[in-house]
Amino acid sequence: MGTTTKRLAAAAIAPAVAGLVLSGCAGAGGGGEAGTDGEGGAITVLMVGNPQMQDIQQITEDTFTADTGIEVNYTVLPENELRDKVTQDVATGAGQYDVVSVGAYEVPIWAKNGWLKPLDEYVEGDDDYDVDDLLDPMIASLSSDDQLYALPFYGESSFLMYRKDVLEDEGLEMPERPTWDEVADIAAEVDGAQPGMKGICLRGLPGWGEMFAPLTTVVNTFGGTWFTEDWEAQVDGPEFTEAVQFYVDLVREHGEAGASQAGFTECLNAMSQSKVAMWYDATSAAGSLEDPKVSNVAGKIGYAFAPVKETDSSGWLWTWSWAMPETTTNSDAAAEFMKWATSKEYEQTVGEELGWSRLPAGKRESTYEIPEYQEVSEAFGPITLQAIEEADPTDPGVQPRPTVGVQFVGIPEFADLGTKVSQEISAAIAGRGTVEEALAQGQELAEEVAAEYQ
Repeated sequence: MGTTTKRLAAAAIAPAVAGLVLSGCAGAGGGGEAGTDGEGGAITVLMVGNPQMQDIQQITEDTFTADTGIEVNYTVLPENELRDKVTQDVATGAGQYDVVSVGAYEVPIWAKNGWLKPLDEYVEGDDDYDVDDLLDPMIASLSSDDQLYALPFYGESSFLMYRKDVLEDEGLEMPERPTWDEVADIAAEVDGAQPGMKGICLRGLPGWGEMFAPLTTVVNTFGGTWFTEDWEAQVDGPEFTEAVQFYVDLVREHGEAGASQAGFTECLNAMSQSKVAMWYDATSAAGSLEDPKVSNVAGKIGYAFAPVKETDSSGWLWTWSWAMPETTTNSDAAAEFMKWATSKEYEQTVGEELGWSRLPAGKRESTYEIPEYQEVSEAFGPITLQAIEEADPTDPGVQPRPTVGVQFVGIPEFADLGTKVSQEISAAIAGRGTVEEALAQGQELAEEVAAEYQ
């Protein structure tokens, strides 16, 4: 490896495997070739513990395994733990897993490092799979040098979810495209509208992909950025500071209990159990909120575009996807699983067996043409698709950026940088320290990262 590649690889794995010394190109050996696997067998899958992944666990044995003879052994972890585990396994070439959950942030970086198998040979020309049906933003985010390195399980942007009945009782109306100032005012009005109900849920759990997923979109629309086009760090800049102070103040004054330790899962539970009146987060949450089997608020939720301030839109762009580490020795079986889990057939199975609102949507055009899904997703399906199409990873703010990414900076070092800064901001939410102190430390860290690119 050249010096640059070594630096990028080390930055990518440092948070998960501190002190590990790599020799040679990580993940370069041990992989089985496509077409060498036999029928049946078993594969290991590492995935994030989101509702869509819980669903696939439930139906795999009676569908995929029954049809193919391939046994699937799942390891499921919370988001932050998943990120550490998958980075450790893939970046070091440990080879423990045949298929892993990865996102739009990791795929381009890991593909360039040679850590993932390209998937074009498995999907091109497969009419049943119909790769052309996948949404263009999903394909673009999971490709490198015109090769596809992951298959999207579900795609998402972000939007504001709110209790229609609560706002109506308080004589309030949510704009289709609210500003953050309007959201803050409404949060104050509905705080305590029902016993034990807070105004809004916002992630405060540390993690570049936890707290900073929503928070970076707030930074963007307030006019801030992590780095300028010329790699000048801006973490303690006035716009970045204003955005973070706004976010911290809002969640401290009108946010969920235990906000400093609340991530996606905690906010989903709070919203579905009527503990909060609003929630700004992933569009993929709507399927769970609208499922009466798991939600107490099905049919009571309204949906608005991601709140803005200085930009026309601010929704993020993300996909949880399936990737095959270069080290897998079960490539054919792994590919068979990945294709099934991202297929039209799989969506049909979920709809028929678990409920149409629970489709892992946001990745295929055809999903939004299914009559049953159109019916159950009338309130959130069209706005989800529009938000995905409006998201612009190349220009998400008010100034040019040095890399792509709406809610992240597309460099290996961002995982460590974003997580460390989020830890300080989470402390500020908990009343331990101030936003200014948190961002002053963040600026020092960001300047160290920027120096590598200037």
